[in-house]
Amino acid sequence: MPIVVEIDVLLAKRKMSVGELADRVGITPANLAVLKNGRAKAVRFSTLAALCEALDCQPGDLLRWEAGDDADA
Repeated sequence: MPIVVEIDVLLAKRKMSVGELADRVGITPANLAVLKNGRAKAVRFSTLAALCEALDCQPGDLLRWEAGDDADA
């Protein structure tokens, strides 16, 4: 998929665990793992906003577009 999720990078920079982030955002660790591993097909704006608040970042820090990787489309 051409959209890459950068949650791992931000978690490492903030020395935060997936479980801690899931608690702060209000989603299950399993659902966060689906998003983190790029398997999610959609994300609610409310979830994106909660992630940005918990990680003190902008949406563009979480999501990145890579050209030329349309194999999953």
